[in-house]
Amino acid sequence: MFDNKTEAQAREEILNMVTEYCDTYHNKKKTFEPGDYIPYASRVYDHKEMSNLVDAALEFWLTSGKYTAEFEKRFAEYLGVKYCSLVNSGSSANLLAFMALTSPLLGERQVRPKDEMITVAAGFPTTITPAVQYGVIPVFIDVTIPQYNLDVSQLEAALSERTKVVMAAHTLGNPFDLHMVKQFCDKHNLWLVEDNCDALGTTYQIDGQEYFTGTVGDIGTSSFYPPHHMTMGEGGAVYTNHPLLHKCIQSFRDWGRDCACKPGQDNLCGHRFDKQYGELPLGYDHKYVYSHFGYNLKATDMQAAIGCAQIEKMPEFVEKRRHNFYRLLEGLKECEDKLVLPVPCENSSPSWFGFLVTCKEGVSRNKVITYLESHGIQTRMLFAGNLIKHPCFDQMRASGEGYRVNGSLENTDRIMRDSFWVGLYPGMTDEMIDYMAKIMKEAVYQ
Repeated sequence: MFDNKTEAQAREEILNMVTEYCDTYHNKKKTFEPGDYIPYASRVYDHKEMSNLVDAALEFWLTSGKYTAEFEKRFAEYLGVKYCSLVNSGSSANLLAFMALTSPLLGERQVRPKDEMITVAAGFPTTITPAVQYGVIPVFIDVTIPQYNLDVSQLEAALSERTKVVMAAHTLGNPFDLHMVKQFCDKHNLWLVEDNCDALGTTYQIDGQEYFTGTVGDIGTSSFYPPHHMTMGEGGAVYTNHPLLHKCIQSFRDWGRDCACKPGQDNLCGHRFDKQYGELPLGYDHKYVYSHFGYNLKATDMQAAIGCAQIEKMPEFVEKRRHNFYRLLEGLKECEDKLVLPVPCENSSPSWFGFLVTCKEGVSRNKVITYLESHGIQTRMLFAGNLIKHPCFDQMRASGEGYRVNGSLENTDRIMRDSFWVGLYPGMTDEMIDYMAKIMKEAVYQ
């Protein structure tokens, strides 16, 4: 069928067919009927994502390439940061963000085993996994309700002479008090890492200036797993304004190498064969010099191609999430005697990932979520609830080593017992939101 056609013409024909296929067989509009299944999250896409994916496949470069470079540039521009590194998942993004701080290139600020990192237990485990695996001690502080973020009043009490880092997530799109946390970190010369995986598009004001979450601290991370604010299937990003941190991030991502050449590129520095590194022979090939014990956490160009289409939709995604949040909030106002409803952090405009509620005394969470699920509404816990109660902490709890808790985790334990959330993803219609409000009211008053 491609006789007498150039490669460009053949490619155009294929992509036109992909567009027609997607428009015909994907994203068919369906009128919502009460009882239809409402997932907590779902992909929102059109033929642009699918065409980009096929276009990248036709290139058959497979690893990071032109789409990766384009996505890193456009994502950095969206956030207003200098540097962005695409990786294969949000968990890998957190790994790189933390490990970058262990680089010897950071001198006295290098994070070392037995140093401490202030964080919270009410969240997702991969925010703290890299620290535990490296031998850094997580110091857990409690969270506030109804913001569900770290309690800034506990920061000073959690501080020790070994504290080097604060690393925490913005919970379900609602940011922690960035102004206070940043002041605390600056005062004590601590690194601040924002796990922004559930909050992409959230903004926060400091002294009248608006910032995207993930850009106030030293490093921010994002996830592009399908339920998140945008997707490329699997994928993540690490971003920073610090040139040295960016160099460390890229090195750890790319096997720990010292060389900054892109895949397929040689001798960017012009000194590939004439320098001395460590105890290697003079002139050893710089492409195979390793300054860190690193990984291979790159994403593929096919993932990046999807991301390039998704990033164009971010403003409308964020607007729809906010719309869905406030519609559901209004629909549940009469339940405030039964449920603690979420409240945005002061000075913020969240890009809500989910709608998190806490059952008040006399209301059984298990009964509520069983009722919701039986009526087709998918629910989720606030991830680990209290992470230190999980089997992964069994050995550390038994030994009494490897972590410490500042004060009590009273609110964290309450979240573990009484909290759950439902989705707000951009594909939800007003009819779906209103149905969720109706069923939730039935559930708490049954």
